[in-house]
Amino acid sequence: MGYIHCCGAMRRTKTYFVKPEDGFSLCRVDYLDECPVCGHTVVQLTRKTEDNKVSIIRKVNQKAVKFFDRLKRLILYEQEDYKPVIPPINRNNWCYSEFGKKRFCSSNLSTLKIGKYENIDFYKDDNVILKS
Repeated sequence: MGYIHCCGAMRRTKTYFVKPEDGFSLCRVDYLDECPVCGHTVVQLTRKTEDNKVSIIRKVNQKAVKFFDRLKRLILYEQEDYKPVIPPINRNNWCYSEFGKKRFCSSNLSTLKIGKYENIDFYKDDNVILKS
């Protein structure tokens, strides 16, 4: 799955790889059937030369449908949708300290603020007073 920028957001598209011609090393077609905001059909052909120069052809609505029909005979295969691999999380060691700031090294004990606040004293009046 690829993405096309339409109506201020990136929209998921079907991605097809096309047979490269005329000195291009890679040709890719992204096809957005219907934008959820504006309802346009968008086709974008991205070609890369051997010199790593990129050219983009973009068509919208009726021109996009005609352009995609001409490209159908050149399609080699469709890119399959894949799920990204998310590594497992070690829940024993969170990346935040007790103050909500991100820790960069868990073995650095000099940054811990143990004893930052002194003990609380209780008096006869049941008032809680912090020593400062």
